[in-house]
Amino acid sequence: MTYVVQAGATIRQLLAAVPRSLPLDPLENRILLCHALGVSRVALITQSERALTDDEAARLDALVQRRLGGEPIAYIVGEREFFGLPFRVGPGVLIPRPDTELIVELSLERLPPGGRLLDMGTGSGAIAVACAHSRRDASVTALDLSEEALAIARANAAANGVTVRFLQSDWFSAVKHEGFELIASNPPYIAAGDEHLSQGDLRFEPVGALTDHADGLSALRTIIAGAPDHLTPGGWLLLEHGYDQAEAVRGLLAARGFLDVQSWRDLAGIERVSGGRIS
Repeated sequence: MTYVVQAGATIRQLLAAVPRSLPLDPLENRILLCHALGVSRVALITQSERALTDDEAARLDALVQRRLGGEPIAYIVGEREFFGLPFRVGPGVLIPRPDTELIVELSLERLPPGGRLLDMGTGSGAIAVACAHSRRDASVTALDLSEEALAIARANAAANGVTVRFLQSDWFSAVKHEGFELIASNPPYIAAGDEHLSQGDLRFEPVGALTDHADGLSALRTIIAGAPDHLTPGGWLLLEHGYDQAEAVRGLLAARGFLDVQSWRDLAGIERVSGGRIS
């Protein structure tokens, strides 16, 4: 049976737990209601007896149908919070995820005062903008091959009041002779044909930002191979990777001569980031 939002229903009725008036989980219901009505979450409480007009019901119904069709809620509302900051997102970039906050934290811990940070494959700019926001003394450069992604990233830097140098680049090509104290990247690391690519939110995200169309390690190999030529003495390389790739990435780092090679676990206890420093 097709779900239809009815005009005249109040906010309180739509958010009622039993019976569930909106068919999604409570958090998504609140997000879509706020977006459809153009109000804050606080207003959902203070205006709980507000009845939806025909136009508001139609807007909410359209949003609900998109979500029921599987579209990520971040794409529907056009925004996702990351590291406490709002980020504009769209189908041209990956949706920032809480797991990626780990690489931001590790980067901030290792970047020296006034240091230069390079974010490779920046997408929405999440890593670069979050680091630049927390470390106003740092010089942050962000690279991406996609002009669409760079446009979104530039908008996110401006919206969050930070300065980041954005360059269109096929990995290191645009920074051939430059050095950095830290390089961070969340590159495509899902292997071609992985079943997860056809499941959940990943179905809607840009496939080129998810998979390397190979074994899942080719982009990581490229970054690890080139990073020593762009790191200053003692500089760190930090890489986000798949849940089962930590051992392989550590091996690649060690083989390239990195020291203090290790992996760090995300909030779910999964080895999510691996890295090392050069001598």
